[in-house]
Amino acid sequence: MKKIELLAPAGDLEKLKIAVLYGADAIFIGGEHFSLRSRASNFTIADLKEACSFAHEHNAKVHVTCNIVMHNIDLDGLKEYLETLAAVGVDAIITSSIYMLKLAKKYTNLEVHMSTQLSTLNSEAVEFWTNLGADRVVLGRELSMDEIATIKGKAQVEIEAFIHGGMCASLSGRCMLSNNMTWRDANRGGCAHSCRWNYNLYQNDTKINPEGDYFSFSAKDLEAIRYVPQLIEAGIDSLKIEGRMKSIHYVATVTNTYRHLIDEYYENGKIVDYDKYYTMLKKAENRLLSTGFYAGEVTKNEQLYDLNLSVPTKNFIGLVLRYDEQNQICYIEQRNYFTSGDVVEVFTPQKTFNLKIEQLYDLDGNEVMVARHPRQLLYFKTAIKLEPYDMLRAL
Repeated sequence: MKKIELLAPAGDLEKLKIAVLYGADAIFIGGEHFSLRSRASNFTIADLKEACSFAHEHNAKVHVTCNIVMHNIDLDGLKEYLETLAAVGVDAIITSSIYMLKLAKKYTNLEVHMSTQLSTLNSEAVEFWTNLGADRVVLGRELSMDEIATIKGKAQVEIEAFIHGGMCASLSGRCMLSNNMTWRDANRGGCAHSCRWNYNLYQNDTKINPEGDYFSFSAKDLEAIRYVPQLIEAGIDSLKIEGRMKSIHYVATVTNTYRHLIDEYYENGKIVDYDKYYTMLKKAENRLLSTGFYAGEVTKNEQLYDLNLSVPTKNFIGLVLRYDEQNQICYIEQRNYFTSGDVVEVFTPQKTFNLKIEQLYDLDGNEVMVARHPRQLLYFKTAIKLEPYDMLRAL
């Protein structure tokens, strides 16, 4: 059985490397053009070339989002851009445009994956995209597990399904709230996430929500841990984590959780302890989670009305930059508050373990009792060899 692909997001080159190291089989990123996340730290052509080189060295693939809804002005340079993507080693593009599909197939060797924004929710639509030459269809997020399995059973093309991350309050992301409220076009890369703002509720000009409480229009984030075995058995080709705007700690934590879950299922044919994976996920800076449409039509329990119920964490305290084996010194970049003498958790792609930081120093050799300056460069001694991109968490 071909192993299912784990597809992770990356908003910049550092996040791409971390996604690969922490278990992604493929990464989706945005270039500087034609992408729906214009505010992400999108990849220049030089970045794309380095990204593809790094990913391919680690047997991972790179998918580039080209999924804006194009106006005439957006067509300029498209053919040349696609040819450049192919030349630097990109494996696939993700698009919602029939024209871009035809262009990529005619002039490049890029795979073309049809975006979730097309709201592909039935087998006839999948067949339509297949006949036009698509290599993969990314299903809409408004499908149950049974519907996904039925579609895959009839498909003659690869099928990708979302398993984790933000859910749009509209149908597969086709929303006009941002356009209406901010003049930022959600379908051309400018979404202001208006559904997630804090709102007051009024009745007859009287505010009726309690002071300090607000509500939003948004959905809880998707989490499909218990559906991964069913998705594997259904033959789904790729499982997608959403979140190109998320932090490196979020990308590493979520990717690594699903990596271990998938590997356990392939090794044992079952998952022994789902709670272990929920515990792992909670260490990311998650909003509240639900299984979305996987169990069927959503209810109020899948909605996030009170943003105060979100659960941010501050347990990511440091990123390992390098380890000096000769002197047994670990150099880190501080990310959140911690103190000298703390016992911390070391989070690596393979395992986690505890480590006590006996003494902490800045790069001038001054002892630091409290690490309170974001991104300060620090070091400490340890006989345990740590690798670049290992992470430190507060316990």
